[in-house]
Amino acid sequence: MGQLVRHLYRLLIGLACVSMVAVFVIVCLGILARQVTFIDIPGLDAYAGYAIAAALFFALPAALMHGDHIRVTLLLDRMGPRMRSVFEWGALIAAQALTGYLAWYAVRSVWLSYITHDVSPSADATPLWIPQLCMAVGCIAFALAFLDAIVARLRGREWFIAGPGSAAE
Repeated sequence: MGQLVRHLYRLLIGLACVSMVAVFVIVCLGILARQVTFIDIPGLDAYAGYAIAAALFFALPAALMHGDHIRVTLLLDRMGPRMRSVFEWGALIAAQALTGYLAWYAVRSVWLSYITHDVSPSADATPLWIPQLCMAVGCIAFALAFLDAIVARLRGREWFIAGPGSAAE
């Protein structure tokens, strides 16, 4: 199962990259449309915002795995091995609870937007459940990443990948 989850993280980081490229294309299109044709394309700002949010949420699990989220290493380095272990267990369990709640709330938000036919207030009038779906998928994967880290820790193996210059190093 570990390999399947890691493939999911890679897929999501790929989608985050595609989202960032989409932001670049949307912003360039908006600039070109205003400067060359003097036409303002309605809704481009909203689509750029949707793509930025998608990139952020899709990247959460891979960023966690690589130790790119903020970790309090200054505090952890001063603790003994036993205290550090207790502190890390507490942090993982608290993070699992919080991300589980966040994922539940994100899925609920998508469902409510879908059943109430909620649309964007901007000029694009996009059904909000579509961009919110990216947030929900990212939140679910983030909660899954913490669960994966807890299972790895229970099995006695290291889950975080500390690369050069990462916060986990």
